[in-house]
Amino acid sequence: MRGHVVRVRSGRRTRGQAALAALALCGTLALTGCGGDDEDTGTGAAGASPTGSAPATATPSAPAPSPAPSKSAQKPAPSATPAGKAKTPAPGSTCDHKMPISPDEIAVNRYTPEGGVHSLIVKHGNWGCAAPGADAAPFETVGKETFLNIAEDAKITAVTPVIASTVSQPITLQQLIDWLIAHPDQGRVFRYHLDGTGVIDSLDQQYTS
Repeated sequence: MRGHVVRVRSGRRTRGQAALAALALCGTLALTGCGGDDEDTGTGAAGASPTGSAPATATPSAPAPSPAPSKSAQKPAPSATPAGKAKTPAPGSTCDHKMPISPDEIAVNRYTPEGGVHSLIVKHGNWGCAAPGADAAPFETVGKETFLNIAEDAKITAVTPVIASTVSQPITLQQLIDWLIAHPDQGRVFRYHLDGTGVIDSLDQQYTS
C-alpha cells in the first residue's frame, strides 16, 4: 500500500513538473512572441503617424516669384543723340584752334628807344575762333614779349583806334609812337615785313573792330 502511494506521489510530481515545464515553455514562447510583436510594431510605427491617422501629404510649395526688374532694365538708358536727330555742332566747332603761329602778324604792345634805335615790343600769335555775332576773330598771343626794330622811314598804315578811320590810312612812325605811349598794351594787330637786316620796313594795321 505504501509503495502504491509512493508511485502515486511520484506520478503526481512528474505531472506537476511537466506542467511547470510546459508553463515555462509557454512563457518563453509568449515572451518571444511579444518581442517579435514589438519589432513588428516598431517597424510599422516608423511609417505610421503618431495619432494613427494617414500620413499628411506634403503641400507643394508655391513657385518663387520672379525678381522684379531693376529700374535700369525697365527703362533704357537715354542715348546722347535722340533717334532720328543729328547732333548740332557747337558754334565755332569747325574752327581750328591749332592754327600755326602767324609768320607775318604781331600784336604791338609798346614802344621803346632802348639801344638808340626804334623798337616795338610785340608778341606773336595766331587767329582764334570768332564768337557768334562777332565781326572778327581774336588774335591770340603766345609766348613772351619780344623786340622788333623798325626803320625810321618804314611805310605804316593804320585804322581805328590808332586813327579815326576804318579804312587804312598812311601815318608816320612818330604818329604810331605817340599813340603807343598814350595807349600801352592795347595789342593792336599789324602785318609786318622785314628787310634784309631784320628791321621792319612796312607795317599795316589789321582792322579788328
